[in-house]
Amino acid sequence: MAHTIPLAETLSNVEPSRIRELADVAFGMDGVYKMHFGESDLPTPRYIKDAAVQALDEGYTFYTENAGLPGLREALAERYADIHGVTLAPGEILITASGVQALNVSIRCVIDPGDEAIILTPNWPNAAAIVNLFGGNSVETPFIKDGGRHTIDFAVVESALNRKTKLLAFTSPSNPLGWVASIDEQQKLLDFCRCNDLWLLADEVYEHIYYNGPVAPSILRLCDRNDAVIVVQSFSKTYRMTGWRLGWVVSRPDLVDRAAQLNEFIVSHAPAMVQRAGEIALRHSESNVHDMVDTYHKRISYCYDALNSTAGVSVSPPEGAFYLFPGIEGVSDSFAFALELLNRRKVSVAPGIAFGAGGEGSVRLCCASDPSVLEPAMDRFCRYIEHR
Repeated sequence: MAHTIPLAETLSNVEPSRIRELADVAFGMDGVYKMHFGESDLPTPRYIKDAAVQALDEGYTFYTENAGLPGLREALAERYADIHGVTLAPGEILITASGVQALNVSIRCVIDPGDEAIILTPNWPNAAAIVNLFGGNSVETPFIKDGGRHTIDFAVVESALNRKTKLLAFTSPSNPLGWVASIDEQQKLLDFCRCNDLWLLADEVYEHIYYNGPVAPSILRLCDRNDAVIVVQSFSKTYRMTGWRLGWVVSRPDLVDRAAQLNEFIVSHAPAMVQRAGEIALRHSESNVHDMVDTYHKRISYCYDALNSTAGVSVSPPEGAFYLFPGIEGVSDSFAFALELLNRRKVSVAPGIAFGAGGEGSVRLCCASDPSVLEPAMDRFCRYIEHR
């Protein structure tokens, strides 16, 4: 009998996605109202699709620089100047094949095996998983509720600090909480990392999906160019380009230069025609982005009102992104709850346990779908809670 050679033992450091586990069940069912994935049903704008076709015709089918097309990096620098008043050089920007890859290559640049990273949770699980993937250890520090709003417990964050800690990561606007870091909270995070010689990683993918102004404040407004700060970003949410896989990193030139070199061994670079389409997206009028955010605000407000009037549910008002993260009275196993909801009412939601410490007892609802999905889904969800 042939001997079976085992897989790498360290694979156990990375847990499979509980969101994907639930989704795989939903995929095998008919008539499911899907609220589990973080994706809108609004299509990519026509001008972006046309730009990709034109890019193909213009010959954007060859290798590009590992750091990305110069024109795209210049367009991003102009964008930061326009919306944040931040001056960046193209050498402080790296183009990546998605926001996930932006996280991947950034974390690899600052984490060695055995190092630790503090992750503010509940949080989209990829940052913690990537730390573990590279042999590090993610230490989850949960938010606390203060007057109905999530806030950072800096005492807990400080208690998680030790000589192995190299990175602190957070997401604002938050997936799954809808929380947005205030200027004061950002400054405290920056000061904490400065005092303790830590890298600070801010996932700002949802910055345009913000309900208290045109754009959520970026950590880049507070730091100087020598700070150990990383911002990861993506075209997926602002420009409805989830399937296109295009993102970027903003950081110190030394990290960007090294990360660009690592790109060669991961994906080489993002597809040339997609990069060109991203450049056109940035240089186009922002009016359709504003219209999109208005649409999301109406949709998430509808869902929030439905949840807020349902007994046994506790939910914070959304400040940004397109998620709600209600706590449900009596739920101690959010995956079992989500699976039962799916089987009995054909509504799929993401279990709170998938988002780390502080997530159990809650579920995440993506509220970016059309009302033809949201209205029956919320009716079934709320009725299920009331009669369970």
